[in-house]
Amino acid sequence: MMIKKLGCLVFCLIALTLSVSAQTDTVLTLKDAVEIALKNNYHILLTKNNNSIAQNNVTIGNAGFLPQVTGNFTTTRSIQNTRQTKSDGTETDLHGAHNATTSYGPNLNWTIFNGFGMFANYDELKQLNQLSDVRSRDTIQNTLASVIDTYYNLINQNEQLKALQGAIVISRTQLRYAKDKLQVGRASGLDVLNAQVNLNTDTANYLNQLQQFKSAKIQMNQLLVRNLQTDFSVGDTIVVDDRLVLGDILTKAESQNPAILSAQINKRISEINLKQVRASRYPQVSVNSGYVITNSQTPAGFTTSQNNKGFNYGLTASINIFNGFNQNRMERNARIGIDNAAINYKQTTLDVQAQVSNLYVSYLSGLDLIKLGQSNVEVAKKNLEISLEKYKLGNITPLEIREAQRNYLDAQSKFFAAQYQSKSAEIMLKEITASINIQ
Repeated sequence: MMIKKLGCLVFCLIALTLSVSAQTDTVLTLKDAVEIALKNNYHILLTKNNNSIAQNNVTIGNAGFLPQVTGNFTTTRSIQNTRQTKSDGTETDLHGAHNATTSYGPNLNWTIFNGFGMFANYDELKQLNQLSDVRSRDTIQNTLASVIDTYYNLINQNEQLKALQGAIVISRTQLRYAKDKLQVGRASGLDVLNAQVNLNTDTANYLNQLQQFKSAKIQMNQLLVRNLQTDFSVGDTIVVDDRLVLGDILTKAESQNPAILSAQINKRISEINLKQVRASRYPQVSVNSGYVITNSQTPAGFTTSQNNKGFNYGLTASINIFNGFNQNRMERNARIGIDNAAINYKQTTLDVQAQVSNLYVSYLSGLDLIKLGQSNVEVAKKNLEISLEKYKLGNITPLEIREAQRNYLDAQSKFFAAQYQSKSAEIMLKEITASINIQ
């Protein structure tokens, strides 16, 4: 009686799961997923904003080419007690005299030469803009790779679910055969118990796989920035691009990989930094000009009030003669920075090449496993069908039919895993070369 109740509970649970799955009629295509991610993903939105900031910074004013114009206003007040003795001997004694001076007007200051530093600054701003653009494209490619990889992982997980559903159907069939044999005296109660245990085990495996599938759905919804509980279904086909060539990938990576491009730009920025430091060796020349209006009131002075209006202009030049050997120190450090940037570029290139090589091995291995797995699934399926017939006739033991079932499930699982392995490696190789394209 306990076995019957447990079996009924298991079947109801499976039926409920299948019913919920059947209600999921919203099909999410890979193209739709990518479009939603490009529109909503927070990482993409943030990197676009940062890229706009870098573009806005590339101006000649930010580099120091243009003059600075300010409007100045100054006012001072004082209350003084003054006693004056004039040359003719007369004395003047003032108490609480209010003095006031007000000065205002525009002022211009323009650095017309700073040792070519402003040119180096402008070059640096352009390089920083390029670096931001590279990082922006890298973020987009990384997000697309995550979306595509998660999508194909969902297909893999779903196919695993289908295989486990098939295993449950077979276990139910085995249980029915065992019960039929028991009724006619051709099997013992132990065979029925073993069949029930097998069914329960397959059901538990199915439920565990279902949990992984739901977790992958939540991950996809997170990438698409939408309600995490949004339900959807995916396709059922994984098509692997089997035309990738290692030499072509390495060549593309050298010219298109974001990490390598960033290392190249950082090397150029280090070279520009040396030019900025060297600019301090040259004279700094500035021109200044302004128009000033001044009103003064001094009751205790020889002139009680005075108004001035006038245009002023001038030129300032300075040169660094000695600053405690800091100029030499900064130039040495800048050269070391260039060396470090060159080393980092070589290291980054080597790391990318190693990553490509490892992924390509996984990619080829996956392709070989797909071919082998497809053949193995067909053989294991045929073997299972024959074993079921033999078990029905009583020619093989429950352990043998279970072994045939396990072999078939294992063959399916490895076949699906090989497809996903090869596809995942393909996606990462294309991400490394910044050439992801869902078309």
